[in-house]
Amino acid sequence: MIALGIDPGTTRIGFGVIEYNRSSFRCIDYGIIKNTVKDRSENYKNTAKELNILIKKYRPDICGIEKLFFLNNQKTVMSVSEMRGVIILTVAQNNIPIEEPTPLQIKQSISNYGRAGKAQVQKMVQMILGIKEEIRPDDAADALAIAICSANNYTPPIIK
Repeated sequence: MIALGIDPGTTRIGFGVIEYNRSSFRCIDYGIIKNTVKDRSENYKNTAKELNILIKKYRPDICGIEKLFFLNNQKTVMSVSEMRGVIILTVAQNNIPIEEPTPLQIKQSISNYGRAGKAQVQKMVQMILGIKEEIRPDDAADALAIAICSANNYTPPIIK
């Protein structure tokens, strides 16, 4: 199974692509989608375009998109929510099942501890995927964690 993980943001959206096979994980690709324009509608279009390119290239069987849990800044939470909507729509238009784990679920899935720190989660992602170097940027490391969590917890629908 190929899993695509997405760490939503407004100007930097992390992505991670992994292969999951019988409890074994392999990293295929990771990085970020950058949005540098001040015009939000242009950023929405760019995100959808870049995400479609990733989807066509890797043909994921599942996509994990981190669920927003809580942000202190109300302005930030609104703009990230809007971008999440663009991401969800783009994935749905490609008929890919969507998993939406919370940060707590992701941390628990990766490190068996829901309050694990960012550095601990990133180190576990490196170990799980056999990546020797530090995964940069942080958004990409988070996206790989989301992909691992989503692939590990995915239950395909029962077809009647």
